[in-house]
Amino acid sequence: MYKLMLILMVGLAVVTMALQYMIPRTLPPLHLPPPQTVHTRNPKVGVHLRLTGVDDEAQIDAQLTSVREMGGHFVVDLFPWAYVQPLGPAQFDWRGADLLIAHAHQQGLEIVARLDIVPAWARPPKTSDRYLEPAHYLDYARYAAAFADRYHKEVRYIQLWNEPNLNLEWGLRDPDPLAYAALLRTTTPLIKAANPDALVIAGSFSPGQAVPGIRMDDLAYLRAMIQAGAPFDILGIHAYGARAPADEPPHPDRVNFRRVEVYRDTLRELAQPHPLIVTEGGWNDHPRWSGAVTPTQRVQWTVDAYRMSEQWPDVIAVCLWEWQLPTTHSYQDNWTFLTSDGTPKAIYYAVQQYTQKEP
Repeated sequence: MYKLMLILMVGLAVVTMALQYMIPRTLPPLHLPPPQTVHTRNPKVGVHLRLTGVDDEAQIDAQLTSVREMGGHFVVDLFPWAYVQPLGPAQFDWRGADLLIAHAHQQGLEIVARLDIVPAWARPPKTSDRYLEPAHYLDYARYAAAFADRYHKEVRYIQLWNEPNLNLEWGLRDPDPLAYAALLRTTTPLIKAANPDALVIAGSFSPGQAVPGIRMDDLAYLRAMIQAGAPFDILGIHAYGARAPADEPPHPDRVNFRRVEVYRDTLRELAQPHPLIVTEGGWNDHPRWSGAVTPTQRVQWTVDAYRMSEQWPDVIAVCLWEWQLPTTHSYQDNWTFLTSDGTPKAIYYAVQQYTQKEP
């Protein structure tokens, strides 16, 4: 009798878990603010969020309100494939994405949606969640197309993958620009079919020269990707300033903020004059990190970077890393605009002063 009861209990648990994914999931009613408008002298000002996985609606609302009140117009965030289709290609769980996108749209913010993170069912066992095989390119493309269709009114900018020239981000494998081009050839047409107004962002490379076992040279990767026929609308850029001011002159061998211009010139050489968007970038002011700058330098150079974007007609937005983090007790805390408890830092007020001042 005991064994029978145990079998029944286990069976009931399995059925219950299965039903969670068979029954369409819906969000409870959202508590959205009235529609807002971003007031800013520079609509290119943006930030990279880290709100994926946050289910506290009040926290999401507070952070997005702060972005708008600073004068930020663009926000980048990751919408993991693994969160939306955790068990297989037939079911979708849009709850987290619905929550974040609804609030961002209500705040008048322009959303850049980064799509990656591979679910376990779409990769071999014991592989990285950045490991995507050609056999599953179509599954990824269908996810991206479903995303584009669902949010066709709220999201125009869709970023396909992130830093594919890094071994880490390419599933702990050697970066392969031809494979990435094939992924874009599979995915871009499906996105366009789902939402003809969608704009596909490619690239967002880790900037700099080759480091064996870590990174493929970003410019070599870009050239190979384009020569392989990768279709996209906008080139994503990571414009980290390192320890140099925002106006340090660009050079192919230098990682600095004006590497934006190196990418632009490379595209022109390749007869591919796509617009550009900075999806990550900025400076860190941790007092004990060797790659950091002083807090005063960070504030000034960040404002200078946003101001510089006003003179770049081919740059759509500059979205700096990163808005807020839970406390990490490491140098990562010093990329942020807000402290872990939501308190604005000096950099927040400096950018706000810039965005609210007439040109």
